[in-house]
Amino acid sequence: MDILKIFEDKYILAAVKPSGIAAQGDKTGDEDLMTVLGGQLFLVHRLDRPVGGIILYAKTQTAASRLSRQIAEKTIQKEYLAIVTGTPAAPEGELIDNLKKLRTVNMSKVVPPETPGSKEARLTYRLIETVQTEDLGSLSLLSIKLHTGRHHQIRVQLSNAGIPIWGDTKYNRIFMKRKGWSKIALWSNKLSFKHPDDNRLIELNSIPPYEEPWSIFNSLGDREVCL
Repeated sequence: MDILKIFEDKYILAAVKPSGIAAQGDKTGDEDLMTVLGGQLFLVHRLDRPVGGIILYAKTQTAASRLSRQIAEKTIQKEYLAIVTGTPAAPEGELIDNLKKLRTVNMSKVVPPETPGSKEARLTYRLIETVQTEDLGSLSLLSIKLHTGRHHQIRVQLSNAGIPIWGDTKYNRIFMKRKGWSKIALWSNKLSFKHPDDNRLIELNSIPPYEEPWSIFNSLGDREVCL
């Protein structure tokens, strides 16, 4: 498997994770990105298996610790592109919900704020473009900035807002009946952080592959490969 590395030095490695591959080994025993990349790596932030885009690994325990501190202090900036079924109520806005993880089914749900074990989830979004399709009606391309890092956060919050992600068999009723669906239209496209060694600002970008449903949006341009 050919994996595109977009930044690498002796402290960190950033790559473009293809949709459908796990970020690290799990109980399935399937091939995972960390094994494919090889060497000693520490996962800094997670991407769900169906989600593609920028993922960051540390090469040393010290680098991993310093990057984890940035995550805890919310100084690492993460942005995503998502295609949703429907159109958001406003062209831009903020979603704030309390989420609780349902461990037995590997899902999360929106719950009242006082629910034991729940955590606040917050994101902001901006509508980029909406197109009309014959089979699914309106599809909207959103830019999303993540302000907290909860389990399945973007997927759950957008579904709760009535604009579930294209291809999501857990949170989009249209796709729940499609067995074996492995890709969803959610892409980690921007990541910025301070380098764990010298504190210089690192800004990384990636765009989705030129394939459906990404290819139907003119605002993403004509592309044949991930960049």
